[in-house]
Amino acid sequence: VMEVKEIDGLGTTIDVILINGTINEGANIVIPGIAGPIVTQVRAILAPPVMKELRVKNQYEHVKQAKGACGIKISARNMEKAMAGLPLFVAEDPSIAEYYENEIERRLETALMSINVSNKGGVHVQASTLGSLEALLAYLDAEKIPYASVNIGPISKKDVTRVKVMQAREKTSKWALILAFDVKIKPEAQLMATHENIKIFSADIIYHLRDEFMQHFENIKSQNKAKYKDAAIFPCILKILPENIFRSRDPIIVGVRVEEGQCRVGTPISVPNRDFVKLGRITSIEVNNKPMVVARKDSEVCVRIETIGESSEKMLGRHFQIEDLLVSEITRESIDALKLHFSEDVKREEWELIIKLKKMFGVA
Repeated sequence: VMEVKEIDGLGTTIDVILINGTINEGANIVIPGIAGPIVTQVRAILAPPVMKELRVKNQYEHVKQAKGACGIKISARNMEKAMAGLPLFVAEDPSIAEYYENEIERRLETALMSINVSNKGGVHVQASTLGSLEALLAYLDAEKIPYASVNIGPISKKDVTRVKVMQAREKTSKWALILAFDVKIKPEAQLMATHENIKIFSADIIYHLRDEFMQHFENIKSQNKAKYKDAAIFPCILKILPENIFRSRDPIIVGVRVEEGQCRVGTPISVPNRDFVKLGRITSIEVNNKPMVVARKDSEVCVRIETIGESSEKMLGRHFQIEDLLVSEITRESIDALKLHFSEDVKREEWELIIKLKKMFGVA
């Protein structure tokens, strides 16, 4: 079965490539359906004129019989839920129809099980046909978005339950969502999803579904960055510029060169070779009297360092010297925050610096 179409005057029809054998008008057939196999009777067989393609718009010819291999259109009853992508079988004897129903279910199950899903959490993906499911999964693979489960047909409570179980197992709501492509959502499934705070994104066009889904992830990413911005400490090593010392005691204002990593507003600074004396946090960064949020490696900027909480004031020349390197004070919490929410903002050499600072500060 290649495609399911609604045709004026014929109702729901299916486009079929008849690979071998013969099919007659009035024959009993078993076709795949989104709610399970469908057993029906051929009402009409339509074929394109000789030397014409099935997909080209033209007047179809009504035929009593078709022999493989050829392309035909079949009209029959109860095909509203027919599904493309799986074989159609002719049941010459009604008693064999049950065997073909089981065969279709087995092939669908085999096709779904052959899809490599993530065992570390991911979205649930549902589509109307195997072809549309494969198209959506190919896009997710390209975007490196994991999917933990897949299915064909309308969204039911069973699908929502599957996502709920995965959410509980992974202990995260990040992937608590369903991508529904060209399928209906049963009312009871929507109610359950709303109650369990599981989002369902539904669209009939894959690009619309992609845009809606990606916007959702961008919103979550922005929210998490805002939530964990104070916990995320970026790695940096700063060297004081002797000719640019503007204030030697709290708030300390000095010119520095970023030797490694990236210097950001909010970064806690300490001096490792002075018993890790804590100087405070960087509260502002400026270049030519213009404020900056971040200064990258090899930049020369002016920083303002202020005392944190109840820490005593530190003084340049007493508690640390000009030749001492100023280092961002990383912690296990800050490393985890960077990995989870700011990984795309950290370059490879900066991760290497984090490994070096872990040893320096004794972070497990």
